[in-house]
Amino acid sequence: MTTITDGGASSDWWRTEIIEMKPGVIRYRGYPIEELIGRVSLAQMIWLMTRGELPSKAQGELLDAALMSAVDHGPQAPSIAIARMAATCGVGLNNAMASAVNVLGDVHGGAGEQAVEMYTAIAARIDAGAGEAEAVKLTLDEFIAEHGKFVSGFGHRFHPIDPRAPRLLQLVDEAAQRGEVSGRYAGIARAVENELAARKGRRIPMNIDGATAVIYAELGFPAPLARGLFCLSRSVGILAHAWEQTQQGGRNKGPIPRQYVPTYDGPPQRPVPENL
Repeated sequence: MTTITDGGASSDWWRTEIIEMKPGVIRYRGYPIEELIGRVSLAQMIWLMTRGELPSKAQGELLDAALMSAVDHGPQAPSIAIARMAATCGVGLNNAMASAVNVLGDVHGGAGEQAVEMYTAIAARIDAGAGEAEAVKLTLDEFIAEHGKFVSGFGHRFHPIDPRAPRLLQLVDEAAQRGEVSGRYAGIARAVENELAARKGRRIPMNIDGATAVIYAELGFPAPLARGLFCLSRSVGILAHAWEQTQQGGRNKGPIPRQYVPTYDGPPQRPVPENL
C-alpha cells in the first residue's frame, strides 16, 4: 500500500497533534500504540488524548476514581431511561447510546462542568486578593443569579448524603497529603458547602458532580472537559442498561406503564367549527 501525496493540500486539510497514522504506524501524541498497550490504563489514555501528556500513576488513579464513580444511577436518570426506551424500539446499541448521550446537557450532565467553573472562579478571586469567605460568597451569588437556586454539585433529590462524594473527597485528601494534588479545590468545595449551610440553615451536602468536579479541578482539567468526561463515564452505564434491555426484550416501552395516561389539562371536548 502506498501513501498518495499532493504537495500537502489534502494532507493538511485536517491538522492534528493527537494522532500520527499511516500504513504500519499509529502514534498517539508521539507514543507508539504498541508501547502503550498493556502499560497505560484507559484513564491515563483519556488524559493523554485530551491533555497531550501522560499523567503520573497517581494522577491516572484519581482520574479513574472520578470516572468509575459516575457510570450509573439507574433508570430514574433520564439518560439511562432513554437508553432503555430506545433499545425497546428495535435500534442497535450504538443508536441507544447516542440517544442517551444526546440528553446530557446543562441540566442533566452539565453540573460537573458548572461546579468546576465555580471552583475555579473562587480560586481566581482568592488569587486576586480576596479572602476565601468573600470569594465564596461573591461567586456563589453570581452563580445563583446565572443558573438559579440549585447550586451545581450540591444536594441530591434521592440521597440525603450522596454515598459517592465522601469517598472521592477522601481520595483527594489522601492524594493531597502525599503531595500528588494541592487539595486547594477540595477546600474550596467544602467552603461552598459551609456557606450554603449558613444560608439555608441546614447542610446541603456535596454530591457526585461536586466531588468529581473537585478531582477534575485538582487535576487541572478545563471546565468544558468535565462534561465530556462525565459523558464518557455515564456511557458505561448507558451501554450496560441498553444491553440488558435488549436481553430482557420488550417493545416500544415508554416512560410510564401503558395503563397510565398523562394528565390532560387542555380545553374540554369541543366541536370543530362548520365554517372552516
